[in-house]
Amino acid sequence: MPIQFTDQKQEFNKRTSNTGHRSLPHSISQSSTDSYGSVCSDSSEDGSSPRDKPRRTSKGLSDFCIKNIKQAEFGRREIIIAQQEMPALMILRKGAGGEKPLAGAQVVGCTHITAQTAVLIETLSVLGAQCRWAACNIFSTQNAVAAALAEGGTPVFAWRGESEDDFWWCIDRCVGAETWQPNMIMDDGGDLTHWIHKKHPSLFKNIKGIVEESVTGIYRLYQMSKAGRLCVPAINVNDSVTKQKFDNLYCCKESILDGLKRTTDIMFGGKQVVVCGYGEVGKGCCAALKALGAVVYVTEVDPICALQACMDGFRVNKLSEVARQVDMVVTCTGNCNKSVVRREHLDRMKDGCILCNMGHSIISFLVLHISFRHDNHSILIISDEYVASLHLPTFDAHLSEVTDEQAKYLGISKHGPFKPNDYR
Repeated sequence: MPIQFTDQKQEFNKRTSNTGHRSLPHSISQSSTDSYGSVCSDSSEDGSSPRDKPRRTSKGLSDFCIKNIKQAEFGRREIIIAQQEMPALMILRKGAGGEKPLAGAQVVGCTHITAQTAVLIETLSVLGAQCRWAACNIFSTQNAVAAALAEGGTPVFAWRGESEDDFWWCIDRCVGAETWQPNMIMDDGGDLTHWIHKKHPSLFKNIKGIVEESVTGIYRLYQMSKAGRLCVPAINVNDSVTKQKFDNLYCCKESILDGLKRTTDIMFGGKQVVVCGYGEVGKGCCAALKALGAVVYVTEVDPICALQACMDGFRVNKLSEVARQVDMVVTCTGNCNKSVVRREHLDRMKDGCILCNMGHSIISFLVLHISFRHDNHSILIISDEYVASLHLPTFDAHLSEVTDEQAKYLGISKHGPFKPNDYR
């Protein structure tokens, strides 16, 4: 006899009509660095901006702007857990905290605000610095951690799901030009440095230096330097081996899977994924996705990185050629303010395709097809890149093209070279 599913089907339809679909904005706004507790602790909050809401810590401080100060206790527990994974900073606190070597430092910072960066911020304070902090990414802030920092006395201006207007408002409040004078900048992406240069240039008279953490921010600093607008020393943290090879590569190998698992609950085995960009972040993401059985494609503009992707076993192609078949698109570039995934790409994607960004901040990036010039001038400029490009047809690899705007943003020729001399 045929099995009857009528009752069960009616009950299922009834339930789905009552509950509706999962909220997409909530789903995509979860940070890959959030703990399960942090995600759940925000679920009851409204989506309004906290900018105009009254706020005060238990000690009466009001110089901050976060989502919910009541989450401070939970955030403190997350910071304590993170401290166990960051022994170097904890040893530094113990060894030099009594000497206060950073006494007199007034640090204005703009990074991801997570349990890990909270350990860094509070280490600076233990060593004697005064700190004010904003977020470099509108989705990565752990609200409970931000609450713990504020409750602990750090002026912090950040919450997950900021609008672009909120983003710049938080940076401006963090700078606090009317209330204090920062003398050091710690930046991730260059937005804080850019904002001070644009809105508060007089502050550079007191600023002794800049510490920049990201590839994107370093490009922007080099552009400022070439234009004669970088008037203070800057440290390129991204050139640190422990930054490039551990943060960019190994940490992203874990966070890409962690974030996607939390927000989508998908299985990766057999899924087709295109990763846009094969720098250190892209390499980490590709390795992690491949290890779980995903079929991984790579888009690249740099022949050297493209050849590396081919030698690592990935197919290099244009996004326009694979957009119809992939289940997921991951942007890992770090370029300027045009979407890597344009409308024509979105129109080609199949229903349910997941789009996520592992690149810088609130920006995303553009990918096009490249047509290499083979005249002598190009050969001289491209050097190793030209040689790498000659190998790519063997792998049936298709390079993407840097636009004029992107080339200007990165301070390079759209035909290369794409890597600085020290990369070679």
